[in-house]
Amino acid sequence: MAKEYFVHASSFVDEGAQIGKGTKIWHFGHIMKCKIGENCIFGQNDHVANDVVIGNNVKVQNNVSIYTGTIIEDDVFLGPSCVLTNVLNPRSQVNRHSVYEKTIIKKGATIGANATIVCGIELGRYCFIAAGAVVTKDVPDYAMMAGVPAKQLGWMSRHGIKLPAPDKNGIMVCPESGYKYKEVEKGVLKCLDLDEGKPLPVNLAVGKTSYRIFRDKI
Repeated sequence: MAKEYFVHASSFVDEGAQIGKGTKIWHFGHIMKCKIGENCIFGQNDHVANDVVIGNNVKVQNNVSIYTGTIIEDDVFLGPSCVLTNVLNPRSQVNRHSVYEKTIIKKGATIGANATIVCGIELGRYCFIAAGAVVTKDVPDYAMMAGVPAKQLGWMSRHGIKLPAPDKNGIMVCPESGYKYKEVEKGVLKCLDLDEGKPLPVNLAVGKTSYRIFRDKI
């Protein structure tokens, strides 16, 4: 039976791996016994360990290892060489396979290039982790995190645009999509125009303007 997904000849997929339709695994990858959804893309030199669960439409750039204990929901972006872990206190002489920490990366989250995610935490929906950041604690939905250790610098829209200061009614408008956002309670941001679980409309699913232009206006 023909596979409904693509694996480059230089990559290895272990027996028992479940891989969804339309997923592409490029050069020098190793996929162990895990579950991967549909329409995902894995770049060069990626590794997915046993029992990892990955949703649909996940983009994994080059040189990323996803370890046992990681759960990745739909539409997540993992930038080049970002680092995930699964043991808080590793020692070569101590086998801790039975106590791997769980790391959950929620729908739509972005992890920038070379960022490090300390295990045992949850990254909220549509949060944005800047390149090189080191994240040590849970991250709220839509939070923009940067630095070592990472701190919240503001809010990012679902389109990945930093939201401006709220107006007198507490509304923040995404410069790219026009969608409105509001902090409905302290530390909890919601999109007022589109449910977080629904897909973007087709006309808003293609970026046409450089982020630099939006950034310089905020």
